[in-house]
Amino acid sequence: MKKNLTNHAAPVEDLCAVLLALEDPQQAASFLSDLCTPTEVAALADRWHAARLLSQGFSQRDVASRTGVALGTVTRVAKALKSGRGGYAAMLQKLKDMRAAAA
Repeated sequence: MKKNLTNHAAPVEDLCAVLLALEDPQQAASFLSDLCTPTEVAALADRWHAARLLSQGFSQRDVASRTGVALGTVTRVAKALKSGRGGYAAMLQKLKDMRAAAA
């Protein structure tokens, strides 16, 4: 396990700023590909997919069954949707708004 020898707040803030600077999906995909392993990108995508399905009213077990995502991961996403910091909810709303504007 990695020893926590530094404060990670500044690097996390820097990463968040860089994510905000991404200009389009292709640039985001390239950045994620460089930053993360394929397994890590897949895990992020799985969590996002689970969040989308949960927000549509699917049960945790149904989401796990439909996606192949572990039930524990789906439960963690559901907990974040219910009592997290609002990140999933904000991005789900943003996606909905973007799709409505494009229609």
